[in-house]
Amino acid sequence: MALTGFTSCSSVDKSEAEAIVRECVEKGKNRKQLFNMCGYAADPIPVVRIGYVGIGSRGSWAVTRILNIKEIEVRGLCDLREEAVKKNQETLKKFNKHPAKEYFGDEYAWKKLCEQEDIDLIYIATPWKWHTPIAVYAMECGKHVAVEVPAAKTLEECWQLVETSERTKKHCMQLENCCYDFFEILTVNMVQKGLFGEVIHGEGAYIHELLSGMFGEPEWPAWRWDENHKSGNPYPTHGLGPVCWAMDINRGDKMEYLTSISTDDFMMEAKAKELAAKNDYYKPMAAMKYRGNMNTTTVRTAKGKTIMIQHDVSTPHPYDRLHVLTGTKGSCRKYPEPGKVAFGHDYISQEKMTELEEQYTPEVVKHISEVAKIIGGHGGMDFIMDWRMIDCLRNGLPLDMDVYDAAAWCSITPLSYWSVANRSNSIDVPDFTGGSWKKNRPVDLSLRGGGNTNVVEQPKS
Repeated sequence: MALTGFTSCSSVDKSEAEAIVRECVEKGKNRKQLFNMCGYAADPIPVVRIGYVGIGSRGSWAVTRILNIKEIEVRGLCDLREEAVKKNQETLKKFNKHPAKEYFGDEYAWKKLCEQEDIDLIYIATPWKWHTPIAVYAMECGKHVAVEVPAAKTLEECWQLVETSERTKKHCMQLENCCYDFFEILTVNMVQKGLFGEVIHGEGAYIHELLSGMFGEPEWPAWRWDENHKSGNPYPTHGLGPVCWAMDINRGDKMEYLTSISTDDFMMEAKAKELAAKNDYYKPMAAMKYRGNMNTTTVRTAKGKTIMIQHDVSTPHPYDRLHVLTGTKGSCRKYPEPGKVAFGHDYISQEKMTELEEQYTPEVVKHISEVAKIIGGHGGMDFIMDWRMIDCLRNGLPLDMDVYDAAAWCSITPLSYWSVANRSNSIDVPDFTGGSWKKNRPVDLSLRGGGNTNVVEQPKS
């Protein structure tokens, strides 16, 4: 049923699903904010003690990256598989760190991790369905939260995150690394400095040919195919996040309503059937229907601006997150790389682009970029994100991304499902800020009050 993606319960019928969506949307019009988490500065934590849950491939990369920061301690490691925990203990040993407490073998072992008293931050890199439940429980246990994308899958989960963060006054940061990619954060700073004038339109995407590995192998099961049944945009935040920063979404403007349209599926079901003809392992996948290959969602903001977000992981298309910003004085486009800037009919020269990079690269990037490129993580943006989060927590500074960002960006998924299922009719985007978007300040990319978090010396190349 097309509508089951709106809610956290797959057994509801269409009328119930419609009612739940409408209730979640209307909630944003009437709800009084308990406490404004945008710009909230929690008490400083000189040494941030971290517990990790979900430490397979991506989670283990996160553990390795964070160990390059001096003022942290990894106090807990949790995964369903014991071997994943033991492997990450070895990583701690390589960095001359004390062993962390171990939790494994139980789907709910993460609860004990969240209850561990000597932890300040829970870092979540589990399968998607666990993101919100773990984040909510961690905040209830008095922990700040860093959660991989998407932080929430449904509108109900978006509201759970918002209400829990406000009630507990604990940060809930969605780990949207693309906000820290070099061109994206450069252009956000250009916008804030007025180079493009007023930005009136933005575009972001996740276009990535993943069909060949989408269904996995019997020895190495994959998850992505199971997130591609409901037609809409299941993964909007990589392209959307940097655009929202540039357009001050939740910080001077808000997403008002959206409409979404998808193609039919011309690729995924055919691929599953092709695989099933050779191996019975794929037969259950071949029996399922899949989302349309290309989804296009358009958003209109309260101030009359527009955002376009696309998603396609199945057609033979080069990697593309778009990152287009159109202003009254200038514009930019990242793909195909290198990123480009224009102030008229033609893009500026590479020589002029280099000058602008020197002038507008944000302070936070100048401070940490070279070591970030060595440590890595999607070219360095992952480490910039990790370092920045720890630096803010250590110095009692607001985080760059708050719970309202997590909720608003993730809400695109269930809202797009609704729109596609309803002939691309428009639907309101909930105001998760309770009206505080009107006075919230733009994200601050300076090092004001921070910048004193140290990094382990890296080997000379």
